[in-house]
Amino acid sequence: MVEPKKRYTKKQRALDIIELLKQEYPDAGCTLEYDDAWKLLVSVRLAAQCTDARVNVVVEGLFAKYPSVQALADASVEDIETIVKPCGLGKSKARDISACMKMLRDEYDCKVPEDFDALLSLPGVGRKSANLIMGDVFGKPAIVTDTHCIRLVNRMGLVDGIKEPKKVEMTLWKLIPPEEGSDFCHRLVYHGRAVCTARTTPDCEHCCLKEVCKKVL
Repeated sequence: MVEPKKRYTKKQRALDIIELLKQEYPDAGCTLEYDDAWKLLVSVRLAAQCTDARVNVVVEGLFAKYPSVQALADASVEDIETIVKPCGLGKSKARDISACMKMLRDEYDCKVPEDFDALLSLPGVGRKSANLIMGDVFGKPAIVTDTHCIRLVNRMGLVDGIKEPKKVEMTLWKLIPPEEGSDFCHRLVYHGRAVCTARTTPDCEHCCLKEVCKKVL
């Protein structure tokens, strides 16, 4: 059990939060369902402004009709849009997915590159998506700064009023051990949905982090 401290450095607070979240959510992982790296690329693009649960349902139909990078690259943007429309922003998401699959087909032999900068070069792939792929698929150090991560690390006192995803990521790299980053961010998603919520009052009374979180100290 982590002993509460009267004063914390950000590094000490981060390490204690990591251990407490491990105890609370030992099996936390990516909530997007996938069995291949390219499928996770598609799903994470669809997840923008959409729930992971809905994405998991929609991609079943998409991957049933187009079961490979080659097949999806050959599909018309209009057909992709028709299938992914329930995820919202169908036109832009379909365009990005089509262009991304074409680039994987033409430049990477239908394989997802195991390089951060190469991932960023793919259409529709930003730092959040690239970090997710690096951490979950390739087991490399990664910090995924989604909305849960940004909200929680500000409340906890790991960052100070920073909302820009890249700046949050760069700050967390200084605090979170590289081997912990990916799982830490997944646990923040679980905690942000269950306890430290955005649309309702956070349940600080029953929070596993109440002894170390800056918000309630």
